[in-house]
Amino acid sequence: MTISVLIIDDDTSLCARLESYFANFGIQLLIANAAADGLRQLTLRKPDLLLLDVMMPETDGFTLCKQIRLSSNIPIIMLTARGELSDKVLGLELGADDYLAKPFEPRELVARIQVLLRRNTSTVKEPNSMRFGDLHIFTSSHQATLDGEDLCLTGMEFKLLHLLASHPGEVFSRDQLLNELKGIDAEIYSRSIDILMSRLRQKLKDDPKQVKFIKTLRNVGYTFIAKAS
Repeated sequence: MTISVLIIDDDTSLCARLESYFANFGIQLLIANAAADGLRQLTLRKPDLLLLDVMMPETDGFTLCKQIRLSSNIPIIMLTARGELSDKVLGLELGADDYLAKPFEPRELVARIQVLLRRNTSTVKEPNSMRFGDLHIFTSSHQATLDGEDLCLTGMEFKLLHLLASHPGEVFSRDQLLNELKGIDAEIYSRSIDILMSRLRQKLKDDPKQVKFIKTLRNVGYTFIAKAS
């Protein structure tokens, strides 16, 4: 998969060299030599990462970084000929993720881009929402919709759905589900997992003859079979 990186830097020769070099690593470099053009491309082309030069005419990189952080969480690497610690600290305080002083080796920049994108992906352990076809699960609000309609899940029903959907394909025994859910709601102690599962399936309109979401493995447990979309 091609990575899209936007550079905002008035050094046209540097941009041209990086564009050619990045292509060897499957990185498409989008180039803006002025702040206004960079902001426009950031909005329209939605790159994966931003390279931002500090020393630019009109608007400096620090100001631009602060402005971008008001509306975007895109990973940002600051590039500058000024390598003072105070500049690096300022850039990080304004929301930059990394800082590289010029001159630099292009291979080091590529490595930093790759590491930052991997880190940015791996830290998102708990997505704000998950989608499985017509089923949409909203983590922060503890809600789920099917075909756009609220499923009106109880707290325990949502916990059970979220647990299974967060581990698609993994088989949970009844004892495992009980251990995962206990302490959240006293209801789990007075009602069996099977009854809770039955109520959840009814709301999901999960036909036992044509299961879409939660499959029962006889004498083993349950597994979530829907594919993320």
